[in-house]
Amino acid sequence: MTMELTNRFTVPAPVEQAWTRLLDLPAIAPCLPGATLTGFDGDDFTGTVKVKLGPISLTYKGTGHIRERDEEAHRVVVEASGRETRGPGTATATITATLAADGDDTRVDVTTDLTVTGRPAQFGRGMLGDVSTRLLDQFADCLGNQLRPSAPPEEPAETESPGTTPAAVTPPSPETTAVPEEATPIDLLEVTGAQALARRAAGYALAFVAGALVATAIARLRRRAR
Repeated sequence: MTMELTNRFTVPAPVEQAWTRLLDLPAIAPCLPGATLTGFDGDDFTGTVKVKLGPISLTYKGTGHIRERDEEAHRVVVEASGRETRGPGTATATITATLAADGDDTRVDVTTDLTVTGRPAQFGRGMLGDVSTRLLDQFADCLGNQLRPSAPPEEPAETESPGTTPAAVTPPSPETTAVPEEATPIDLLEVTGAQALARRAAGYALAFVAGALVATAIARLRRRAR
């Protein structure tokens, strides 16, 4: 199934700052729902995406490449593709993001050309479009929190009395290479609200079955009474 998705969001930062952050893959990777960045080298990167369909868990392993970046127009084009690690499903996407000033903030317009095969394709264009919008909203909230200025830390009150020897300062430990944390899988049913709908429908179905059984039992008792 092939489809085009268009989305827009705003982040609380000037264009240049938002542009720099958006191209910093290790920094924004935690903002991508279900995604884990496993490696990057220049414009190339690798990663995994975990998806849940109710009790079924899917893991996509793939690669990506920044095909185009226009510093003046603040436009970037990314190509990515992945395949299920334990299934025949595939996903490929060409994502075009354009940044523009919106007052003191930055507006980001995103167009995604997406092709999906396998079980997620059964959701259809409407639901996948809804999933895309909600996941991008989550990404925008996380990115906004990264870019939003943090409050300056409060200076601790001085409690040392005159003549007191200041405590020794422990030198920082050598830097170590951080191991990427596994991302929480995207629960498509939860994202779309289908899970609550399914539970509600199950309740209605159970009530209907119970009512049918009671009606059948009453009918049998009436026949016996005759």
